[in-house]
Amino acid sequence: MPRQADIAARRFRVVAGILRDAGGRVLVAERIGDTPFAGLWEFPGGKIQDGENRHTALYRELREEIGIDVGSCEYFLSARHDYPDRHVSIDFFLVDEWRHEPRGLEGQQLRWCLPQALAADELLPADAPVLDALRALNAAPPSPAVSKY
Repeated sequence: MPRQADIAARRFRVVAGILRDAGGRVLVAERIGDTPFAGLWEFPGGKIQDGENRHTALYRELREEIGIDVGSCEYFLSARHDYPDRHVSIDFFLVDEWRHEPRGLEGQQLRWCLPQALAADELLPADAPVLDALRALNAAPPSPAVSKY
């Protein structure tokens, strides 16, 4: 039976940004290298470091991974997922304003697509449950155009 310290060491708090364009498309990034789940797609983001709050972590991660500066974002939803080797708690944020064009700074491919065009098995298991909420959001009347400052 695993010790409590071992279990706690494998728990991660994560933030992810769901960038949306004026057409309702969202940005996903491909997992690369020899990382777990390489070849699957995910919403950009990463681990919250000690001493960071969720917003600070989101802004840092999106700057490091895709080279953008977040202008505004809003909390969307939280999800938890148990992988065989770790437990992940993810806070997802809708990002409607940013500066600079997103690009894969770590060599990853980026792709804009409508949530309806994404299949759950294309995404990391922890990200897949977000699809239903995004699809429902996209079915709602459109919000004002995305403004990039």
